[in-house]
Amino acid sequence: MPSSRRSLLIAFLTLPLIHAARTKAFAQAGPELPLTLECRDGDDLTLEREAGPFFKPNSPRNRELHSDALDGKAITVAGFVFDNRCRPLAGSLVEIWHADENGDYDSIGFRLRGHQFTDVQGRWWFNTIVPALYPGRTRHFHFKVQRPGGRVLTTQLYFPGEPGNVGDRLFHETLLLDMKQTGDGRFGRFDFVV
Repeated sequence: MPSSRRSLLIAFLTLPLIHAARTKAFAQAGPELPLTLECRDGDDLTLEREAGPFFKPNSPRNRELHSDALDGKAITVAGFVFDNRCRPLAGSLVEIWHADENGDYDSIGFRLRGHQFTDVQGRWWFNTIVPALYPGRTRHFHFKVQRPGGRVLTTQLYFPGEPGNVGDRLFHETLLLDMKQTGDGRFGRFDFVV
């Protein structure tokens, strides 16, 4: 039986920091993907992408978004925030927003929108749903990431194996989530380098 999202999150949260930037966690669960530009090169920051028309400021501090769409397919999205010298950035703002299970964005309230701050080891995570497709775009999450005192990175993260990736003008393979299927949903990992 595949692991659960909770067990993968616990494994992620207990991952020794010294290996976090150089280890592909859970590599045995799937093939190696062309993932996040790693901080080892010193100049490879996470690529920027536009916020799109659906961004709303002042999202609530919340990492448990799944209850906003109980009919959606569950996913945990997690990772680290590093600087370009592989140092974890504690206290970094990480904000997410995305389409719901029908491909719609909440323009009135804050459904499927939230933010948090990285822990002392630079870790972040959200429990949410897999966004539905909507015309003209491939499946994606929107993120804003800001290290303490730094500029805001606005970007989007994508799902591997989506047919729409090829035709989406904003898609880039370095913004792919490292995705694992579990017994109760998916677990996606991405490390931001800012």
